[in-house]
Amino acid sequence: MSTLNRRIIAVSIPIILGNMTQIMLGIIDSAMVGSIDSVLLAGSALVNNILSIPYIMGIGLSYAISPLVATANGNDEKERSFHIAANGFLLCAIFAIVVGVGIHWGADIVFHLDQDIAVANVSRDYLIIMGWSTVPMLMFLALKQFTDGLEFTRTGMYLALASIPLNAILNYLFIFGKLGLPRYELFGAGIGTLITRILIFFALLWIILKTDKYAPYREKLQDSIKIKTRTLQRLLKIGIPSSLQYAMESGAFAVSGIMIGWLGAVQLAAHQIAISIAALTFMVSIGLSAAGSILVGNYLGRRDLETARTVGKNTLIMGLVYGIACAILFVITNEYIPYFFNDEPQVIAYAAVLLIFAGIFQISDAIQAISVGLLRGLHDVKIPTLYISIAYWIIGIPFGYYLAFHAGMEARGIWIGLVTGLSIAAVTMTYRFFRISRDGAVLAKVD
Repeated sequence: MSTLNRRIIAVSIPIILGNMTQIMLGIIDSAMVGSIDSVLLAGSALVNNILSIPYIMGIGLSYAISPLVATANGNDEKERSFHIAANGFLLCAIFAIVVGVGIHWGADIVFHLDQDIAVANVSRDYLIIMGWSTVPMLMFLALKQFTDGLEFTRTGMYLALASIPLNAILNYLFIFGKLGLPRYELFGAGIGTLITRILIFFALLWIILKTDKYAPYREKLQDSIKIKTRTLQRLLKIGIPSSLQYAMESGAFAVSGIMIGWLGAVQLAAHQIAISIAALTFMVSIGLSAAGSILVGNYLGRRDLETARTVGKNTLIMGLVYGIACAILFVITNEYIPYFFNDEPQVIAYAAVLLIFAGIFQISDAIQAISVGLLRGLHDVKIPTLYISIAYWIIGIPFGYYLAFHAGMEARGIWIGLVTGLSIAAVTMTYRFFRISRDGAVLAKVD
């Protein structure tokens, strides 16, 4: 294995594990409440679909931090790295608070999405508390983008791993009413997640501000934490298109989930099982994407486009191999995975079918996620945003709707639409990366 491949893996693995643990928080919620009733599982799915758009937009905004930090670090500008992180944290914090307030005041939306009334009733309070939990989560992710951009990826990983048992214990207490606590069921899952996210945010903040490892980046702390319009503009120039990219992708999945909810609670519960597992495996692709973005940004800072292009090629090959492996795994285990969430025969049978389609799109999903990250490392985000909007919203969603409700394919048709959108995005953005990474004009973005 080449030195470059080892570096890609070394950067990506901690990010993958860290991202997987955050998805695991949602899976733990779904599995625990699903063991009580499929209506609660469907309620969890509904809330996840609603929150996915603002939550993923916040993640996209935070993703502006790591490539800019990596580029500054590649230029050996330590104080500038911290300055970018401080300004990026402010943007993410403001956005997170807006999301929390907006979700709180707009929680009645669950009653206006043509969902099963029993599902809507159990969802409202859970939506409110999960909306507020996005505040510490997005603030944590903003700090994590700083540490990841410096290639100190284990910092966030260890905290994220610690959050799994903590969340499971808190969920057990609040969902089932143990140790004298009330039995909150779905709302209890939200309480456990909120507390977990608050604790890991403060832990990472303390590590960055107090430990010796980050001392060189804090040497001119008062100057570094100053808010500067030019820095905010650079962050927003990458962050807003990145947010739109992720919002359009997650929005496509959210709208797909809502459309599946029109078919009934059983179909929505089955969709939640399939999408939860697909989201978990997708974290590997996101980790490779983040590693590619960081390393491409670093080599861009060094003005070494040839190595940046090699990073991209090698990362895409890793993603392709991984996507194929996931597809095979989903096909082999599709009849067994649903039992981790629910034991109702209708839900199990429907979920098993959807997991086949989830397996198919693992390949395209991996390639498009990685290509987006590579382009972000080159600070190229506007045109990819256009590609994604066309792939998902002009082609994927309408095609899926037609197959589901006019061709009689129901949920299967919606998933075929998603696969189509993913595949188009994968091809177009991979081509764009290799084209512009040969163009020396991209080096102007370093300045």
